[in-house]
Amino acid sequence: MQTTLRILRFNPETDRRPHWAEFTVEVEPTDRLLDALNQVKDTQDGTLTYRRSCAHGVCGSDAMTIDSGNRLACKTLMRDLGRRVTIEPLRGFKVIKDLVVDMDSFFDKYRLVMPYLINVGEPPPEERLQSQAERARFDMTTKCILCGCCTGACPSYWANPDYIGPAAIVQAHRFLFDSRDQGLWARLQVLNTQDGVWRCRTVFNCTLACPREIEVTKAIGEVKRLLVRSHL
Repeated sequence: MQTTLRILRFNPETDRRPHWAEFTVEVEPTDRLLDALNQVKDTQDGTLTYRRSCAHGVCGSDAMTIDSGNRLACKTLMRDLGRRVTIEPLRGFKVIKDLVVDMDSFFDKYRLVMPYLINVGEPPPEERLQSQAERARFDMTTKCILCGCCTGACPSYWANPDYIGPAAIVQAHRFLFDSRDQGLWARLQVLNTQDGVWRCRTVFNCTLACPREIEVTKAIGEVKRLLVRSHL
């Protein structure tokens, strides 16, 4: 089928402001949007710039705004998009070029929540065991691939880029509820700030945008309740 891709483009070396460009491609209904973008880059305009890597929805690198919703290009089938598709970079981030956005601040906030297991005790002779129930407590938030779809869909982040953002809170959740971890108080101090978890307005955009179907808003709510119970 023939499809027109309407892409918001920007090259800081030549453009004063973003502009729209259109490309018509022949695709199969089962092709992914990433296939269509690759076709444009390979056969029509080699300067088109976007991130891509695994092409299997694991790395999260090809997150973008597709028909006003944040998705992964490698997981979005052309049959679900129709004959005309509008593609933009993720909102709320500085655009480096075309569909590539600057993720430095995003990963700075990720590092703030200490996204690793903290345990100051002596290592046990064998594994630190968990029950199935203990593992299930944070299973949902282990699925995050740091694609940025949730953060790029968040009005609170659009309004204030200092907000730590839903992705960082999801990463904190994964360790806050891990029975093996001892970094709870340090992480809660990071989250219990003006630009921390309390800036979330429970809009649910993040949950709708997540390509891994993580209940992001629910996870943020659980972190808020943990802070209230901790009396910080």
